[in-house]
Amino acid sequence: MNILFSIAITTGILSGIWGWVAVSLGLLSWAGFLGCTAYFACPQGGMKGLLISFCTLLSGVAWAQLIIHSSALMPHLEIASYAITGVVAFLMCMQAKSLLLSFVPGTFIGACATFAGQGDWRLVVPSLIVGLIFGFAMKNSGLWLAARREKAGKNLALTE
Repeated sequence: MNILFSIAITTGILSGIWGWVAVSLGLLSWAGFLGCTAYFACPQGGMKGLLISFCTLLSGVAWAQLIIHSSALMPHLEIASYAITGVVAFLMCMQAKSLLLSFVPGTFIGACATFAGQGDWRLVVPSLIVGLIFGFAMKNSGLWLAARREKAGKNLALTE
């Protein structure tokens, strides 16, 4: 069984479970899938990738809140909202100098989830985090399954 097939199996199973968990806990299922996507897309794997994805997702939520609240201070000056967005997007990229904030797409995923969730960070954050944990479980259980199947295949070949 190859790695892609193994990850597909565990992702399919855990995606169904995530859907049930999201509904049961009143979370945003789409935001959870964004958290999951962040882990899959992060160039780092394992616990390091989980931590980097976590930090960048949460920083994106914070940046989005800054844009939302700063723009609300000047509701009649539309150009100010655009300028604030531009400055913040620049800072979102520049924070990547720090290792824990180095996954720029994770930052933008967190911000986009916050905008899509209409700024309700109290709902967006747990949805992203639980989804991120599911993404970690999906990928790593798939890798474990592939390694187990490969080892079983080698053991079978040795006994023949």
